[in-house]
Amino acid sequence: MRVRAIVIRIIRQFFRDKRTLGLMIVAPMFVLFLMNLVFNGEEYKPTIAVDKNVPEVVVEKLAKSDADLKELTKTTARKQLEKQQIDAFMEMDEGTPKITLEGSDPTVNKAVLMAVQKAFQELAPQTQSLQLKTTYLHGSEDMALFDNFGPVLIGFFVFFFVFLIAGVSFLRERTGGTLERLLATPLKRWEIVVGYVIGFGIFTTFQASLISWFAIDILDMMMEGSFFYVLLITFLLAMTALTLGTLLSAFANNELQMIQFIPLVVIPQVFFSGLFNLDTMAEWLRSLSVVMPLTYGADALREIMIRGSGWQEIAQDVYVLLGFSVLFMVLNVVALKKYRKL
Repeated sequence: MRVRAIVIRIIRQFFRDKRTLGLMIVAPMFVLFLMNLVFNGEEYKPTIAVDKNVPEVVVEKLAKSDADLKELTKTTARKQLEKQQIDAFMEMDEGTPKITLEGSDPTVNKAVLMAVQKAFQELAPQTQSLQLKTTYLHGSEDMALFDNFGPVLIGFFVFFFVFLIAGVSFLRERTGGTLERLLATPLKRWEIVVGYVIGFGIFTTFQASLISWFAIDILDMMMEGSFFYVLLITFLLAMTALTLGTLLSAFANNELQMIQFIPLVVIPQVFFSGLFNLDTMAEWLRSLSVVMPLTYGADALREIMIRGSGWQEIAQDVYVLLGFSVLFMVLNVVALKKYRKL
């Protein structure tokens, strides 16, 4: 009888908490649906530019391989490689085929080289004496997958843990009565929000800096650019996660409900952060990345750590992350209206 009473109580508790019951069913299906869309995308076709001096027979075979071809001059191809508009450029260097890879993604590099090798295998009788020269604009032949995923993982872990800790901590401030006491003072809502952001921000800044240092200096992750820019991006990611976490905590009644936001807010961002090639996804699915803060953070970290880029290349990502933080702070101020009218 006692066991029966416990079972009945738990069942009733779940049915009272409609959000928990709904997420137990909806969240797994939502994540599986996203994974289905991501992993069932098209196979990646590399874009290879060729110089006009490349033999026509080679161009014809490349066109039949798994690659998209463009005919560009060396100067134009270099610019497009820098902007990641093409994956590789082929030219003839003293009668020998030479291919320059953009190089920052080992998976793309492999796709390019496989397409080129396939074309040359079909031309074996005519090209058996030729040696293919390969150079890398970024990265190297020894670049590991971890070097490519590393910047994304730094951004993800900073975002995830700051979001979770900030949301739960702010929830405790509210459920513990601290927020109510602050609201009873003459403080304005924006002053309360700014105070919390600065207070939590001190610790999130330390956390983001420590994670970045550990990944680069201890784990020896590839680092071509300025460490200061890495700290700037991780700080902005942390502030975005902090303000988003405190915002969503206003709509949670307990810590379990706060954790329930993870599969809806954090996990979807992983699929658009760069761990998976967006070019293989449907166009409508790729468009969702514009509202994902982690997309901009991961892109900036890759620009800095893998490509050695400076301010000009990451400025747009910085402004977008800053905009997310300001937007979420404003929404935090609005959300406090439900607790006090000023």
